[in-house]
Amino acid sequence: MEALEGLVIAHLGQGIAVEYDNKIVLCQTLRRLETVATGDRVLWTQSAPDQGRIEAILPRRSLLARPSRNDKVRPVAANIDTIFVVFAVEPACDFLLVDQYLAICENCHINAALILNKSDLPASDSIEQELQDYIKLGYALYRASATSATGLDELKQVLKNQVSILAGQSGVGKSSLTNALIPDKDLKTNTVSAITKHGRHTTTAATLYHLPDGGDLIDSPGVAIFGLAGLSEADLAYGYRDFQPFINNCQFNDCRHLQDKGCAVRVAAENGDISMTRYQRFLKLREKM
Repeated sequence: MEALEGLVIAHLGQGIAVEYDNKIVLCQTLRRLETVATGDRVLWTQSAPDQGRIEAILPRRSLLARPSRNDKVRPVAANIDTIFVVFAVEPACDFLLVDQYLAICENCHINAALILNKSDLPASDSIEQELQDYIKLGYALYRASATSATGLDELKQVLKNQVSILAGQSGVGKSSLTNALIPDKDLKTNTVSAITKHGRHTTTAATLYHLPDGGDLIDSPGVAIFGLAGLSEADLAYGYRDFQPFINNCQFNDCRHLQDKGCAVRVAAENGDISMTRYQRFLKLREKM
């Protein structure tokens, strides 16, 4: 039987929704296969008119995983081009979480960008200073407001030719942004559920949506929790883009960038070559690990 190429758009209870030729097929997977992620391109064979079996996962260009039970990691989504880290003035800007996301993106080799949502609320000078630090490091910053619909057109243009995912703590307006970008989101979700006979799939699993203006957005309610699992202390330091030019100048290869003798990173922070607030947040994240 001929194997067909399809795109995984959702996990549903007992099966996986695969899109092929503008149709959705409910597939099971071969036992020996690793966990299939939303965004995966797969080879599948047909077993009934709207059912099939996934035979193979095609090579991924990126994978985002999150911690699960027994120190294992679970794939959240595959083949992502950009992770957009969403934050807002209210609830208070959690730059520690922003740094955590960015460190993970650096280590997964996934492009990262920032979205300041609720941009109609005034941002303090200290927040603006932090934002300038990120811009200097080469991170793109978009200001948007789902409520006043400002900045959405620019976002739609940016999302156009890529696969993206929004990440951020709860309360920053990720859902309202997603709903503004995908106006018929509920309709699409219900269609997937109806085709695959699974009622509304209200899991925290990721779902891939095609955006009206082009590009794909993976919506994952559970993505607020991709943590530092799987990162070593050295990975965390590498995840701070501003540390990278200094890491190799440290006197010792296993420098922890604390009070270590000959630490080039700490000296760079003290001299103002690295933002001191970013360096202090690195120390906090290091403790968290």
